[in-house]
Order: sequence, then structure tokens, then C-alpha cells
Amino acid sequence: MNNMTNMKLIYAISTLSGTIIGVGLFALPYVTLKVGFWVILGYFLVLGSLVILTHLFFGELAIITPDCKRLPGFARIYLGNWGEKIAYISTIFGAFGALLAYLIVGGEFFSELLSPIFGGNHLFYTLLYFIIGAGLIFSGIKAIAKVEFWGIVLFFIILFAIFFRGESFITIGNLFPSPDFSFAFLPYGIILFSLWGAALIPEIEEMLGERKKKIMIVIPIAILIPIIVYLFFIYLILGITGTQTTESALTGLRNVLGDRIVSLALIFGLLTTFTSFITLGLTLKKVFWYDLKFTKNLAWAVTCFLPLIFFLIGAKSFISIISVVGGVMLGIDGILILLMYKKVSPRKQIIIYPMILVFLAGIVYSIVYFS
Repeated sequence: MNNMTNMKLIYAISTLSGTIIGVGLFALPYVTLKVGFWVILGYFLVLGSLVILTHLFFGELAIITPDCKRLPGFARIYLGNWGEKIAYISTIFGAFGALLAYLIVGGEFFSELLSPIFGGNHLFYTLLYFIIGAGLIFSGIKAIAKVEFWGIVLFFIILFAIFFRGESFITIGNLFPSPDFSFAFLPYGIILFSLWGAALIPEIEEMLGERKKKIMIVIPIAILIPIIVYLFFIYLILGITGTQTTESALTGLRNVLGDRIVSLALIFGLLTTFTSFITLGLTLKKVFWYDLKFTKNLAWAVTCFLPLIFFLIGAKSFISIISVVGGVMLGIDGILILLMYKKVSPRKQIIIYPMILVFLAGIVYSIVYFS
């Protein structure tokens, strides 16, 4: 029985960590280049604590609330119709922004991997990436969404392969560039985006079965693992590429480590973004189809083609997009969770209101800065 319980805990932690570690990872070395390592470390300490507490509060809500799978369902119960509508808006626009980010970075990885062999420009490979992904979302294939544990294993194998190949190229001084204070608030939305996994909390609670209260152990461990991984990834990529660090991290490695190890890294980056693109696309399609009563084909078309349209008309700044999604949409989600939690635990208002103010300030900053 203890072994079964331990395996459930390990699987729950790896599932949540595997979902959290996503496309935001690739933005972190570039952002650190702009603000310096100590600033990034400070952000992780503050926002990591904020995210862990918010997720713990949502975990408590999940334990006491039966049969709710998505944030809008919780919002309807605890906040009424207005909360449900705002939750739908933040969920839908947040998902659109994330799909656009996957399209931008996935298309770049695809192009970097195949264009040296087959030729063709960046747009061609982005469209090919989109066509394959949209086709799988249409057909409803979802088995690839259930590979979090082995995805983490593969991730660490490739990460250490890059480390052992590039260790001699790491320069500690690269981690401490002269900070540009005009970028001082840039990490906020990106780090929030990189640490957020609230959408999966109800699933984790269900996964734990009769030991659902163990979710209060799972959540902090599952968020601390990505923080440690991110800091190591920053050390590795920025330490190797320095001022040549690109927005999507991996492409800048080619000039230093050569094609073979970079191709391995690009394959991983491509798989990471592609599986996330399909998983999130399937989820958003269900929101339109089941919850908002679109026809199945219309739900698919809106889900897939709206991000593509934004890409084609020029929304191609990966950093800006995940900053806005993290700062605004996830900030709204955080505020909704805190307002719901206040209903069931009014004694904790002394903690809740300052947390709401942080999310609110982040929303205002992200709208003003990126508009």
C-alpha cells in the first residue's frame, strides 16, 4: 500500500512538473541576459512563493469541491455568473496566446532543424508545423499528451548532454551582464507563465484518489522542481552563449557547440512545443465545443486558425506574447482563485489581499508596457 501511495505521489509530481516545464523555459536565458542573474533569482523567490501559495489555495478548493474540471466551473460556484464569464475570457485568451507562442517557437525550431538539410524559409516550416498540429487537433489524437514522466526523463538526458558537451564553454561572467533597468519588470509575466500549472490542479487531486489531501505536498515540490531546472537551464545556456543568447535559447547554441548537439536539443524543443500545442489545442477546442456550444468543426477552426492569423499579421514576438499571457491572463486567473478562496477561508484575508495587489499590479504593468 505504501509503495502504491508513493508511486501515486511520484506520478502526480512528475505530471504537474512536466506540464509546468514548457515553452516559457526557452525565454528565460534571454531575459536573464537583459536583467542579470540576481534579478531573476529575486523574481523566482517572490513569484515562486506567490505561485505556490495560489496553487495550494486552489488545491484546497479542489479537495472540497466535487466534479469541477476547469476554472470557470469553480468560478461559477464560488463567484457566480460574473466570475464564470471572466474565467472563460482569461482561459480562452490565455490559451490563444500560449498557442501562438508554441507556433512561433515550434516553427523556429522546425526551421532550424530541417532548413539546413532541405532548404525552405521560416514561414514554410511554421505553416508545416501548423498543418500537422491542426490536423491532429481535428482528429482528436491525444495519446501524446500523456507522456509527462518520460518527457521529463528525456528532458534531463538532453539537458545533461548539452551540459557535458558545453561545460568547457561556460563562462560565469556571462550570467552577470550589465543590467538594463528599462527591462527591470520584463521577467514578471514570463516567470509567472513559466511556473503556472493551476489548470491541472483538479486533475492532480483526482489522480491521488483517496489520498487527495497529499496534493498539499505535491504542489510545492512540483513547482520547486521547475524552478531548479530553470535556474540550471539559465546557467547552462547563458553561460555558454552569453551575448549571443537568442529569444528562444537553443538556436544560439549552434555557433558554439556545433550542429549535432544542437540538433538533439532542437528535436527536444520541437517535441516539447508540439505536444503542448496539440494538448492545449484539444483542451481549448473542448471549451468551445462542450462549454460554449460551438459546432465541433467551428470549435476546431477557431482554436487553430485564430493564432495562425495573428502570426501571419505580424504577432511574432515570443517574449512579448508570453509576457502578456503570464502578466494579464494568468494574473486574472490568480485573482479569481484568491477571491474564491476568500469565500471558504475568510480568516486568511491578511495574506490574500496583498497577493491580489501583486497580481493586479502585474496586470496593469503588462497592459501599459506591452501596449
